[in-house]
Amino acid sequence: MTETKQPLVAMIVLTWNQRDLTLDCLASLDEMNYPTDRLQVIVVDNGSTDGTARGIRERYPQVKVLENGENLGFAEGNNVGIRSAIQQGVDYVMLLNNDTVVDANMLNYLIEAGEMFPSAGIVAPKIYYYDDPKRIWCAGASIDWRTGRITRLQADELDTPDAVEPDRVDFASGCAICVKREVIEQTGLLDARFFIYYEETDWCVRANRSGWETLYVPKAHLWHKVSAAMGKTSPATDYYMNRNTLLFLAKNQSSWQRAASLLRVGGRNLLTILAYTLKPHQGQRIPNRNVRILALRDALLGRWGKMGVDVASICYPKR
Repeated sequence: MTETKQPLVAMIVLTWNQRDLTLDCLASLDEMNYPTDRLQVIVVDNGSTDGTARGIRERYPQVKVLENGENLGFAEGNNVGIRSAIQQGVDYVMLLNNDTVVDANMLNYLIEAGEMFPSAGIVAPKIYYYDDPKRIWCAGASIDWRTGRITRLQADELDTPDAVEPDRVDFASGCAICVKREVIEQTGLLDARFFIYYEETDWCVRANRSGWETLYVPKAHLWHKVSAAMGKTSPATDYYMNRNTLLFLAKNQSSWQRAASLLRVGGRNLLTILAYTLKPHQGQRIPNRNVRILALRDALLGRWGKMGVDVASICYPKR
């Protein structure tokens, strides 16, 4: 009897000037139990200047390294890897943050769930905090369609062994998202207009509307090197999150729902801008206020993709 081969999987790790984090991530991938002849690891370098690509080639010659030459953002940077993977005829594509460490059996559990449930087009693991390894960072995510807000499920909860069966969720975090080839062929790549934030949310919604489900797989584990105390939101994050919320809602709602949501989100943003103006906290909130104004402007003008020079001058002022 011929032994059935495991599905062919491409794992795509996007990196930008984080050589050591990326090497740590690759070290954990090197320890996975998934058959090596059915796994292709692809690192997409978004224009790093710290020797990331060279370091990977020296330590992991079996890893395919694609160099973009510039920062194309999360969406288009990953699209470069996805196109390469599809050309290789893979069955699954998994996007993985470079600041993660995976459990040796993570991919086995994800693929097992994907194969067990034909309607599951996207599968996602349980993600823990790296510095608090029993505390959950994300167990799938939900969407509030009235406001466009996204919520990480079970965020900051201590893990319990109760739930072990896969469960349907609205979408999977782009930190670790495994997608069947058929989904990509049917719904397309990540929308590069988002640049960063909401692109994976939009991807899952498009897949869902094409008849696919997104499943959270509790037995599949990885650890994310993000602090449990992340501090205040950066101006760059404020800009992309607020602008992209509007793009996401405009893309994915019917006309009357879209109008109501955009008015609601725009009004909420204006109130925040007013609050930051009246209570600037010794000027600390002024950059966040200013980028929120520019996020509204750019959304109204249809300016998507990478932030413009005027926004960047606020987010990354010259010292």
